[in-house]
Amino acid sequence: MLSNFRRIKHQQHLAQLPKIPQTVDDVQTLDSPADFRVALLRAIEGAQQRIYLVALYLEQDEGGDAVLSALYRAKQRNPEIDINVLVDWHRAQRGRIGAAAVNTNADWYCRMAQDHPGVSVPIYGVPVNTREALGVLHLKGFIIDDTVIYSGASLNNVYLHQLESYRYDRYQIIRNPALADCMLSYIRGHLLNAPAVNRLDNVNRPKTIEIRNDTRMFRQSLRVAAYSCNDAASYDRLTITPLVGLGKQSPLNKTIHHLMCCTDSKLTLCTPYFNMPALLVRNIISLLRQNKQVEIIVGDKTANDFYIPEDQPFKIIGALPYLYEINLRRFLGRLQRYIDSGQLIVRLWKEGDNTYHLKGMWVDDTWQLLTGNNLNPRAWRLDLENALLIHDPQGELRVQREHELELIRTHTQAVAHYSELQGIGDYPVKVRKLIRRLRRIRIDRLISRIL
Repeated sequence: MLSNFRRIKHQQHLAQLPKIPQTVDDVQTLDSPADFRVALLRAIEGAQQRIYLVALYLEQDEGGDAVLSALYRAKQRNPEIDINVLVDWHRAQRGRIGAAAVNTNADWYCRMAQDHPGVSVPIYGVPVNTREALGVLHLKGFIIDDTVIYSGASLNNVYLHQLESYRYDRYQIIRNPALADCMLSYIRGHLLNAPAVNRLDNVNRPKTIEIRNDTRMFRQSLRVAAYSCNDAASYDRLTITPLVGLGKQSPLNKTIHHLMCCTDSKLTLCTPYFNMPALLVRNIISLLRQNKQVEIIVGDKTANDFYIPEDQPFKIIGALPYLYEINLRRFLGRLQRYIDSGQLIVRLWKEGDNTYHLKGMWVDDTWQLLTGNNLNPRAWRLDLENALLIHDPQGELRVQREHELELIRTHTQAVAHYSELQGIGDYPVKVRKLIRRLRRIRIDRLISRIL
């Protein structure tokens, strides 16, 4: 009786969210990163009024160049079109992890601007915190005219499958003028107007230390900023609710919690890094104790973007996939009886040398969460995150939903017993020594909070 009362309270939270009407014919789910690349470039080419791209990074490689060059061509064809790109301030001004900050993405943006005199494609850096380790711009969504292209992907070779390997994500194209306007209003009102946000395609941009106070004030403002959308839809039709948030008590985090707790029969969850906040772990255990089914699809450690093959030089960052596997093994060991009964299904994704970056949730046949949120402590506390919550009470998106999940499961294998995952003693010597050293000084807990 008490659990039913609690579930009603969770349902009330979801029912009270503002909802934007959506037509099923204007939702398209893409199958692959190559499809995503083609659709994005085609949308940029056909844009008439506005192009706003928001991503963690736009990288200096063939994939990133294809996107940025397409933006410059769009501006040359139509000088009146409104184009803005927003990326993380810190990420754009450093090399890849472990590499020196030479010829950074920001340097490339400046060269592209100099090569196109009289053609303005502003690229803004958004500093979510004074240091990258303490928070990044993790918003998702490309707004092109009245369409939102939503994915957890950033813009480079691997996310766009420009060369041989790819990083697998989710890709939805949603035509909805009200949704596009709502998300654009947040970008203009809360990001582009902030003193801490500066152009990266300007060689005279300020130093990070010079905007430190502005950045701190900016972060405080982001904690209370929200999407402002008109609640114009009824509860019994297909709708979308955009959500955004920063910090543990953000509206997005609260909604993720309520959404999980509303599960009537089955919750399906995707995350690339198994390092869930304690609240979400408790939610999963509670659902299992209520005889509900939980399916978790997570990347194999070798499909993690931080994984370093044993035949390559080892770096400290390469320990992360092993730490995530340790978390997963411990989690499964606690809940083995639910795996045995079939209530808990855990699938590991692996396909060649490709990597896995999927996030999101499916609750029963009614709710679907599109998000870049990794469902880990960093996303929960440090990064600026957003999501689109789809309510589909009549099952209008059922065919697309089932097709997408079928594709996601294609390269997965269910774990029958926690012992199928390697233990610390099975790891390469350098990894084993590093993890044991980290554990002795308890720094592994700190790492799990910021990566």
